[in-house]
Amino acid sequence: MWLDLINIIDMPGSRKAFECELDVAALDFPSVEEFKSAPKAKGEVVNTAGLITLVGEIEAEMICVCDRCGKQFESTKIQEVELTLADNPEDEENPDIYVIEGNGINVSEILETSFILDMETKFLCTEDCKGLCGICGKDLNEGPCNCSKPIDPRLAVLGQLLDIE
Repeated sequence: MWLDLINIIDMPGSRKAFECELDVAALDFPSVEEFKSAPKAKGEVVNTAGLITLVGEIEAEMICVCDRCGKQFESTKIQEVELTLADNPEDEENPDIYVIEGNGINVSEILETSFILDMETKFLCTEDCKGLCGICGKDLNEGPCNCSKPIDPRLAVLGQLLDIE
């Protein structure tokens, strides 16, 4: 979504609201099975004494796969956004500043980038997910498995000392 900022760039105290949906195809994450609907963003661009800032919120409802146990679960991500915009091409070097192109910005593109950078590195169904047994593959959230844990080969000799027959 293109947002024209011609009336904001040179007018301190001015603001312009926006509301858009992000492109799901641009938001590809291995642990996100699907988005229940396109992530929605809303907010405004504000000129405060010459500093132009994009402030808003992105909300996404997703169906994810747990990185530990492999179960599907629903997750809602609400991301608060506050990004600095600049119309000076010299600011392109700074990764924390988004450059205004001509008289506007592509809000969707900027917010998609921000959403990607803020995404979790691990998706867990619960904070205390125990995952799967590395031997039998049982879901340890449902209870312990009956596998005997392998003995560290470095300690195998000590185990022979305890074998009294």
